[in-house]
Amino acid sequence: MDNKQQQQGQQLQIDIKPEVAQGVYSNFAIISHSRAEFIVDLASTLPGAPKAQVVSRVILAPEHAKRLAMALQDNIMRYEQEFGKIQLEMPAAQQGPRTANPFGGEA
Repeated sequence: MDNKQQQQGQQLQIDIKPEVAQGVYSNFAIISHSRAEFIVDLASTLPGAPKAQVVSRVILAPEHAKRLAMALQDNIMRYEQEFGKIQLEMPAAQQGPRTANPFGGEA
């Protein structure tokens, strides 16, 4: 059996520490990038609050960022097939790309 066949037959085992498994809540995301990496800051904020608190930062190689985007799109499509279309509230004046601010206003 060659190396490629061995890799296809193996499953990756994933360990998760209890404090990581608990997760963090995020309702705000900021994504930036350089030539070498994408940085995803997940934050939490309250309506009317002047600040958002970053609760997690993920740094990805561009190839992994694209794979993540594709995996998210696939999961969103499956979610919508099961539970219905996800509606985004976006004022008409805010067409196009923007930061994911759950409470409107400037991100």
